[in-house]
Amino acid sequence: MKKALSLLSIFGVAMIAAFIPESAHAAEGNGELTKLGLALGAGLGIGIAAGVAGLGQGRATAAALSGIARNPGASSKILTPMIIGLALIESLVIYALLIAFLLQGKI
Repeated sequence: MKKALSLLSIFGVAMIAAFIPESAHAAEGNGELTKLGLALGAGLGIGIAAGVAGLGQGRATAAALSGIARNPGASSKILTPMIIGLALIESLVIYALLIAFLLQGKI
C-alpha cells in the first residue's frame, strides 16, 4: 500500500510541475529536477495505467466467458456489453497516453 501511495505521489508531483510556467522553473534553478520528475511521472503514469487496464480487461473477459460457458444461449447479450466495456477501459489508457505525451513535451 505504501509503495502504491509513493508512486501516486510521484505522479502527482509531476502533474503539478507540468503546469508551472517555464519562467518559474528557470528562476528557481532546479530545471533538471523538474525534468526528472516529469519523466518519471510520464513513464510511471502510462505504465500503471496500462498494467491496471490489462488486469481489468482480463477480469472482464474472464467473467464474460464464464457467463457464456454457463449459458451459451445468452452469448449475444453478453458479448455486446463486454465489447463496450473493453472499449471504455482502453479509452482510459489512451487518455493516460495523452497525458504522458503532454508531460514529455514539457521536458
